[in-house]
Amino acid sequence: MMPWLPGFCTLWLLGVVVLAQNFNVVSPQKTVIPAQNFNQRTGLKTDCLGSYMRLTVDKSLAFGNLVEFDVVNGSQIEPLTPSLASKCGFSVNSDPWGNYRVFASLFNCYAANEDDHLFDINMRVRVRGVKEEQDVLQVEKTCTHDNWAPREVLCDRNYMEVSVKRLTGEITAMRRQPKTAERQAKGDYQWLDSVPEAITSKSNIWRMVFFTPKQKAMLLEDALKAGYGVTTTKSRLVLRSGFDMPETYEENVNGVPMKMIKVTTYFKRQWSVTMLDTVAACPVGGLSFTDEMITWNFPRFNPLMTSGEATILGMLMGIDGSEIDSAQMASRGYILTIEGNNIVMKIPIGGPDGYYKSHAVDNHYNIRYYIEPMLELLWSEGGMDSTRYRVLFPIKTPFMPRPPHFVDLTDVDKRMFDVLLGPFLYDVELVNLTSSAEVLTLAEASMRGFNIQEQRFQNGSKAFRLQVPFSDSFVVKTQTSLLLTVYSLRLVFGFMIFPESVPFSYIATVDVTLQDITLPTLAGSCDKEKFYIMISYGNLGKNFNIMLGKRDLTPDLKAEYDVKENVSHMSLVVPFLALDVAFELMYPSSLRARLDVLLWEPVNKWTLSDFSLACNFPMTMTECFSNGSMSALAVKVESVPQLVPSQLTLRDQSCRPKFSNDRFAYFSYDANSCGTTRKFYDGVMMYQNEVLLGNGVATLPPDPEYRVTVSCFYTINDTQTIAFFTKPRENDPMLETGFGELHVALRLALDGSYNKFYAEEDYPVVQYLRSPLFFEVELLQSTDPQIELVLENCWATLKEDRSSTPRWDLIVDGCVNLEDNYETIFHPVTPDGVPYPSHMKRFEIQMFTFVQDDVMLKDQIYVHCDAVLCDADQSDGICKRLCLGRTGKKVRRDPTNDQIQKAQLSTGKILFAAS
Repeated sequence: MMPWLPGFCTLWLLGVVVLAQNFNVVSPQKTVIPAQNFNQRTGLKTDCLGSYMRLTVDKSLAFGNLVEFDVVNGSQIEPLTPSLASKCGFSVNSDPWGNYRVFASLFNCYAANEDDHLFDINMRVRVRGVKEEQDVLQVEKTCTHDNWAPREVLCDRNYMEVSVKRLTGEITAMRRQPKTAERQAKGDYQWLDSVPEAITSKSNIWRMVFFTPKQKAMLLEDALKAGYGVTTTKSRLVLRSGFDMPETYEENVNGVPMKMIKVTTYFKRQWSVTMLDTVAACPVGGLSFTDEMITWNFPRFNPLMTSGEATILGMLMGIDGSEIDSAQMASRGYILTIEGNNIVMKIPIGGPDGYYKSHAVDNHYNIRYYIEPMLELLWSEGGMDSTRYRVLFPIKTPFMPRPPHFVDLTDVDKRMFDVLLGPFLYDVELVNLTSSAEVLTLAEASMRGFNIQEQRFQNGSKAFRLQVPFSDSFVVKTQTSLLLTVYSLRLVFGFMIFPESVPFSYIATVDVTLQDITLPTLAGSCDKEKFYIMISYGNLGKNFNIMLGKRDLTPDLKAEYDVKENVSHMSLVVPFLALDVAFELMYPSSLRARLDVLLWEPVNKWTLSDFSLACNFPMTMTECFSNGSMSALAVKVESVPQLVPSQLTLRDQSCRPKFSNDRFAYFSYDANSCGTTRKFYDGVMMYQNEVLLGNGVATLPPDPEYRVTVSCFYTINDTQTIAFFTKPRENDPMLETGFGELHVALRLALDGSYNKFYAEEDYPVVQYLRSPLFFEVELLQSTDPQIELVLENCWATLKEDRSSTPRWDLIVDGCVNLEDNYETIFHPVTPDGVPYPSHMKRFEIQMFTFVQDDVMLKDQIYVHCDAVLCDADQSDGICKRLCLGRTGKKVRRDPTNDQIQKAQLSTGKILFAAS
């Protein structure tokens, strides 16, 4: 990067960056103005500086206003236009602060001249404000000047002027002198070839011949109309030409380009014609630059010198038209010397007599240094009359790039971008800030919370400091990883250079990476029917997608799941049977379901939070009914993803689901169908089947084996159900127990037909002694023909308590009591009107009463029985029911047999009726 200027430094002090630059930003206060020439009230100052007058208009009067000048000659008032200025001897310039300087030649067209000694110059200054109100200030200045050289040459910024003395001895009557080769070589006879006759003007100027370098004759009136200034005074001829006039030409003199005007003026009198040569040559170049120094070369021998015998009598330097002495030159580092064939002036860049000015070149910030030195020479040739030569030479350096320094002072803890941009010159103003989306004026930015400060430095330069909160929309936030955020401030600073109103811009980017992401979090709970999910956004807001199970949360699903949102949280309610819920395990009375919730960032596909909630929900999976029918609900669990529930069967593949969908299959069947098996255990009877994937049904890729075992465990007056869930074969089944009832009834018939029975409300039943009592024991609702009901023991008691005494045995170990004189009689059960004869037993006893010492204890009895359920194929123990007669051997029940299912039965009260 190119330094600002030699000596540029960056000073860090207590966290604040100060940008300094070793150039002087010259302000009007640094200009030395003699108090006696300055009008404090009007802001105008006039100075007589040799052959010209200088008018200065202070910035306090001119800044922000339109300033115009008029020239005045008595009642004649003319606006000072550029063409009039170069013709009549005026020049106007201004600096960036609004200070104006007007230089007026004492020989200008409108000056009142008294004997080339006293000059009255009148002007007007018109100041017009923004409201079109105009102030007119009169300027009247009288200058005296006697020190005229025979030839005076003035080079101003817009014209060149030469005046020569009209003494009698200098006027030659060319017709009276012989024509010599030497004089002809010098051009002294050029007028003889001109037009022989011309009209004599009021100034006695016959005609003027311009050398371009070719001759071009012109009458005085034509020269004036062309824009030349031609004036004769009491003792002098004055010729003035703009630099761009057609009769001027450029000549390179010792490497320095010079603009030339050469004219011979002919005066016609009554008896003679005289001529006067006037030549002006002004430099338009000769400059060279380094980073620190301006070097101005001026040819020591110039076209105004007619011979090489010129002697320089004096050499002076000045600034802004005023001479400065050697002490002032030394203090400011100015050098004026003769080096070989050149007069060399050296001026340090950045000196107090000049100033810097900002420029925009291809939208890049540049500066230039401006200064207006003056060179004054006095020479003579061969000891003859002298020439005073004065050049006012405005200089501006080439464009010097000065890219501003961008300093990042961002305070991460305060979450505030803090940047400093500069330095800039006094004439640069920050006017707006632009992001990718909007443009803000400084007022709008301040209202939005930006802190914008202009920081000025002692040398007159300044910088702009800007503070922008991380939270502002100007700041682009980019999440570069799961926990990192890059805050980017991409700004275009919009500047304006005044007073020209030239815009330029500076693009700046600051990136700050912070680990400040608070990821969203998930929490949840369950009741008996639903999942309840709560999402806390963290500091990302809602800038993420939600996936439930395998589906994104769409607007339709939001309505279905009763989504509620605020600025920081979201809640949703998902039924456990919803499609987005996965089923893990099946139990007889519940289903283990899981809801997976995934929060993910859609641009980079980052997982922000992954949450799973699994709960057991009440749900009957297997039912065992007392009529011997069974039902089973098969569920598609996540371990078998390719399962089609409608393809499931029981062991008997003809037994298919009564109902199925994509997730469930419902089976209902009788215990003695569909390949159901039966087994007996200690105190229980088990029916068992399996839900399987039908043979020949294949999936790609192959699913794990699907097998659900459905079991119903029956006990008398009690049912237990066993089922286990499906997983791959290598997993162990999980056992769960359910509840139900299996009924066996003991009833008393009205007679031996067993068609009618006493109801519960008929008890107590009254019977006569030795009247027959007909009892029936039946297994109710079962449809399994392989079950046989066997009466193990029956007995009568005096009291309702089956274990009370006294007690009389009626049936012992499945056989009649051989000790009873009135034996119990078993009646066979035929299929007529009875669907399952093996499920029923009938027996008959005679009414009796308990006596003690021949005394009847009470007139009532209760009958009790123990019944067992046997497999029809069993051939051992009580189920074999081998009973012998009174003389035979008794067969007793094997107490270790675990294939017996027992029911305990009792009748209501039976009363004895006296005859």
